[in-house]
Amino acid sequence: MNTVHGVVADFSNDTWWIWVIKAVAILVFLLLNVLVAIWAERRILARMQIRPGPNVHGPAGLLQSLADAMKLLLKEDLTVKAADKFVYVLAPLITVFSSLLVFAVIPFGPEVSMFGIVTPLQLTDLPVSVLYILAVTSFGVYGIMLGGWASGSTYPLLGSVRGTAQVISYELAMGLSLVSVFIVSGSMSTSAIVESQRGFWWAIALLPAFLVYIVSMVGETNRLPFDLPEAEGELVAGHMTEYSSMKFAWFFLAEYINMFNVAAVATTLFLGGWRAPWPLTLFQDDAGMEVLNSGWWPLLWFVVKIWLVMFLFFWLRGTLLRFRYDQFMNIGWKILIPVALVWLVAVAAVQAVRQFADVDLSTMLMWIGIPLVVVLAFLLLWPEKKDPPGRAVGKDGAPQELDAFAEGFPVPPLPGQMLPPSPRRATVVAAPRTPTSDEEASDG
Repeated sequence: MNTVHGVVADFSNDTWWIWVIKAVAILVFLLLNVLVAIWAERRILARMQIRPGPNVHGPAGLLQSLADAMKLLLKEDLTVKAADKFVYVLAPLITVFSSLLVFAVIPFGPEVSMFGIVTPLQLTDLPVSVLYILAVTSFGVYGIMLGGWASGSTYPLLGSVRGTAQVISYELAMGLSLVSVFIVSGSMSTSAIVESQRGFWWAIALLPAFLVYIVSMVGETNRLPFDLPEAEGELVAGHMTEYSSMKFAWFFLAEYINMFNVAAVATTLFLGGWRAPWPLTLFQDDAGMEVLNSGWWPLLWFVVKIWLVMFLFFWLRGTLLRFRYDQFMNIGWKILIPVALVWLVAVAAVQAVRQFADVDLSTMLMWIGIPLVVVLAFLLLWPEKKDPPGRAVGKDGAPQELDAFAEGFPVPPLPGQMLPPSPRRATVVAAPRTPTSDEEASDG
């Protein structure tokens, strides 16, 4: 394979009809995987909650997702009277269109023979492919913001504002975690990054950056425990509240495609891309070529890795509770971004040292990363200092009065504490009661 401006994949043999086949294959791959993901999530969550899940339509309920898609397609399409009609329709299209662009630069495998033409299992590649991915995913937030604003309703507007703040906050941490990959691989091309992981996956050597990316990708896709823009207990469905039928389906489709997008980026940049895991690389032919890393086999490893990351999404949804919004923003700005910055400086220092000394990169990064992870785990697991139960009682032994809104959000009273009397109740008790006409007649 030739290297042109940092791009490892060679597309010189591609023709226009090969491009069309690849583009259609990517579209079909995403749509089919979304249908399977909806079914798999419902089945996995059901098993975690000791219930069967979808099991009626088709074998093991496999056709349930198709039935849901047809239901959304045939439902009555309502448009809110107060909505800005053009922007209201445009917003879901922006969101789903931007989500479909990411896989254009994701490598599914090495070069294969397709209808007699040797071509990479990748639609295209750029010297700045990862920047392209960040750009098109950032464009998707316009759909969320415009959808909430154009609905002409309060709940969608609040959901879109939350979604915008969330994407901006966690995209910063995500971008910083990816910069360390650029430094050690020496390229922003996805095919070149996969090639740089031939002997060692960056998820191990760059473990802190990988952990920051994992948390950021969950926040970026509005999934539990970070689904604040769609918190049904507060905002009904967030920016999608006033949407129905296919316009709602576009938003729903974009959410699941974005999950596959971030899973594919995690696989490509940290988990070796389409390369088989270590024990499987030992199988070689007479020419010394890795059998399971050639031909169509790598497509299988790529899909398996993506679905392992998708299972993590489902597992988190079935395990964790939703964060409070201030906690969510604190995690992004006070933990993820500082950690990513510190790790980025450490990786840059390691690369500077390697310019003057012949030291193995993976060994140096592990010696730096493992202590950092231990320190972070210690800080996260260290129990908070809590007041002893006796301090909630005043000097005279009476319950201590609690200001429930002292920290900016309501806090329930602890044992030994009491809320101050309600001013509304005092007003109602003090107000004189006016007798009704029936009572006046009976007194007369």
